[in-house]
Amino acid sequence: MTTTAVKTGFDTQFLGTEAGLPVLTEQGAADAVELGGETTIDYTHFSLAMSKSRRFASWVAWNIDGAEMKALSRNNIPFVKDPRIPAEFQTGDELYRDNRLDRGHLARRADLCWGPKAEAQRANKDSFFFTNITPQMDDFNQSTKEGLWGRLEDAVLADVDVDNLRVSVYGGPVFNVDDRIFRGVAIPREFYKAIAFVVDGELRCSAFLLTQNIVLAEALDLDEFRVFQVSLTELEKRTSFTFPASLHAADTASVQLLDVEERKPLDSLADIRW
Repeated sequence: MTTTAVKTGFDTQFLGTEAGLPVLTEQGAADAVELGGETTIDYTHFSLAMSKSRRFASWVAWNIDGAEMKALSRNNIPFVKDPRIPAEFQTGDELYRDNRLDRGHLARRADLCWGPKAEAQRANKDSFFFTNITPQMDDFNQSTKEGLWGRLEDAVLADVDVDNLRVSVYGGPVFNVDDRIFRGVAIPREFYKAIAFVVDGELRCSAFLLTQNIVLAEALDLDEFRVFQVSLTELEKRTSFTFPASLHAADTASVQLLDVEERKPLDSLADIRW
């Protein structure tokens, strides 16, 4: 099978209107891995930027075509480092052996498996590059009420009359200076997602933060994660990039508090303002 016919990278026009990629800050760009002189690294149906210092993606952006999804097996697909990128800027299996850490996908594997079969298969395989992986506790997606974090993409497609069943998602870890060091790697304890979609021709974007209110101590045990709906402006205060102006204009968040402790976490998908 050749790759020449397979579309790669995040499609900024996927929703029928411009929904661009994050733009790294000056500090973020200085810390970013470059491939061919560019900080954006493309895969099938998704793109990302890698942090040299943290060895994880600072952001991942992916397209989901809900009408063209393929049910593909994950069996016999290995997690591998991307050979295009220096191994020193990636974390691999050495981090995950003999502990409760899972190799967690940032862009969900199932989200990427759509389109013609060959394209879906390539996306399935691409999702297992360590550039798309962060350490997550073994009960990560179930650790919030009703597994809310792991169901956000499904929820928007189920709960909202999304044009053409198409969604674009932006996600990744938050890099905090006090993240716990484990095996020489700072383990993120916060993650974000921003979900963009179109309803009746109107672009909307809903953003979320998954966080803990504790600083990890000696053990790897994690407290209950909580999920908050936040604004894109709030996420930008925690990351090394900015979101496109088109997404800011489409932000559905009704509050902009700088401290998530001041608001109530989401108890269920029904609490989301789409």
